[in-house]
Amino acid sequence: AQLVGPFLTHSSRAAAVSFYLYPIGQTARVESLLITARWGFTIKSIGSPAAEKMAGSLLHSFATSFSSCSSSSSSRLLLSHSPPSLFFTRFRGAAAFAVPGVRFSRVLASSSSSSRSPLCYRRGQRSHMAHSIARATLGLTQPNAVDVPKIAFAAKEIDAVEWKGDLLAVGVTEKDMAKDESSKFDNSLLKKLDSQLGGLLSEASSEEDFTGKAGQSMVLRLPGMSSKRIGLIGLGQSSSTTFAFRGFGEAFAAAAKSTQANSAAVTLATTSSISNDSKLSTASAIASGTLLGLYEDTRYKSEGKKPVLKSVDFVGLGSGAEIEKKLKYAEDVSTAVIFGKELVNSPANVLTPVVLAEEASKIASTYSDVFTATILDAEKCEELKMGSYLGVAAASANPPRFIHLCYKPSSGPVKTKLALVGKGLTFDSGGYNIKTGAGCSIELMKFDMGGSAAVLGAAKAIGQVKPPGVEVHFIVAACENMISGTGMRPGDVVTASNGKTIEVNNTDAEGRLTLADALVYACNQGVDKIIDLATLTGACVVALGPSIAGVFTPSDDLAKEVSTAAEASGEKFWRMPLEESYWESMKSGVADMVNTGGRQGGSITAALFLKQFVDEKVQWMHIDMAGPVWNDKKRAATGFGIGTLVEWVLLNSSS
Repeated sequence: AQLVGPFLTHSSRAAAVSFYLYPIGQTARVESLLITARWGFTIKSIGSPAAEKMAGSLLHSFATSFSSCSSSSSSRLLLSHSPPSLFFTRFRGAAAFAVPGVRFSRVLASSSSSSRSPLCYRRGQRSHMAHSIARATLGLTQPNAVDVPKIAFAAKEIDAVEWKGDLLAVGVTEKDMAKDESSKFDNSLLKKLDSQLGGLLSEASSEEDFTGKAGQSMVLRLPGMSSKRIGLIGLGQSSSTTFAFRGFGEAFAAAAKSTQANSAAVTLATTSSISNDSKLSTASAIASGTLLGLYEDTRYKSEGKKPVLKSVDFVGLGSGAEIEKKLKYAEDVSTAVIFGKELVNSPANVLTPVVLAEEASKIASTYSDVFTATILDAEKCEELKMGSYLGVAAASANPPRFIHLCYKPSSGPVKTKLALVGKGLTFDSGGYNIKTGAGCSIELMKFDMGGSAAVLGAAKAIGQVKPPGVEVHFIVAACENMISGTGMRPGDVVTASNGKTIEVNNTDAEGRLTLADALVYACNQGVDKIIDLATLTGACVVALGPSIAGVFTPSDDLAKEVSTAAEASGEKFWRMPLEESYWESMKSGVADMVNTGGRQGGSITAALFLKQFVDEKVQWMHIDMAGPVWNDKKRAATGFGIGTLVEWVLLNSSS
């Protein structure tokens, strides 16, 4: 302090020094004492009287040096302390620490109007996900604020030919594109539009070889229509699935962006055969696809484009309060999916376990009428004997955070208790079994917290939808899997919170170690059903490819529930076997089990491992989402799992 004081006093540039104090024989320590040129102190993890005394002595020594060097007759030192304790009060009031000419003041971090968090966006003047950062991130990365698309959806029963606006988009199947001998459309709506355009629509579709296949689109600007442009978007051979209509919404969004449309309408060439219930789900899927298709995550780019589309009318799919409610639901879930995408897209130097916990806490504070948050640090997790989870976290300089959000409806009885558990590795190096070689994808291991993004995204949506009759626990054991002298080694034995011991034969099979303690914790909440989601194994990607998640559960009833939810959300899952005989490869000579078996059936043995930490009375499902968490073509997160989880919670609610 005597050396640093003069330097900081006379320095014209910002400077910072960190002091690390390790009291001998004390488990608690002063992890960081940060002194800046603005005379601010940040003290973290003061956990014992001895550590506080050492910190106080250091502060006193620095203050004395500062006082003797400062040209000001009266200077002020700013002190902030995290987590809050009585340390500040004791320090400021202690006569032994009194320094002539120096005053101590406590300050709290706050975000200014120009400060944005690692994960932030704006809707109008309201700021979401806004947190101030206590210290600069590695690389000094400060994300830009990105506006989430805000579109006014409306359902109207009008003639599509008479609609006025910038873009009229018509969803067509291959059957709808059939023509008669004179090359005129058989479909009544297309025939009417073509007649209005003097046959130019049928002529253009032939010239462009547009047949209505999925993924095809054609946008024309032709005279004779109330709308400036007309677009045909292919739905493929049929148009009966949520997945197909969500894809239609994304293609429509692309057309709206390319034409810079401010107002647009969507309709289907054939609606007469669609039931009223199907019309509701169809409109919801198209709205969801539109919002997700318009959004671009440009937070980490120097420049970004803002979508200009402001309003979308749904024509021929019904009208009234029921469809308006369904469109509002689509907006709520889509906003949550965007939130999940942002979490996964955020680099590991920005989204640390602590920041992930802050984002979870923000959800609870935003929907405080139905949510509570419990965030456990390493010491609390140690008290709960979470040795498996803490073993993974031990190597990282970024401390772990165990996240528990609890949703309870504001009124009415609770008939079902659910838990959603997400893997939360904000970065996975592989540990001492480090990821190396072609195809290891270590540069993408920021997405190893995709399970936690799905869980927290679902929490955000549930906070908006507020389903009655169901209590939901959202649980994430967040940490990093790194390499250091304090880290877990191959051959180590860790003990989970249910007392079972695990021989770590591969430090790169770390996700299941964190999930083990998270599943035990979830069971202790008295829940009836648990779903865990994780980017767990490459074996599942090999088996099912990049678009389908693997489902493992001993419960047929739970499998049916999730299948129904997935059908409603438009996400793809496939049930995999839980072959008990494969457990033989998971046995250890020195512990209850090893954490990974051989290469064969790797996703199955991983699921069998997790099963050891679930109470037999609880219905449980494991979802391996290593494939669909990421879109290689777009080089971005997908937000996978959020829609299905929300639908599953609604299935178990009283709504």
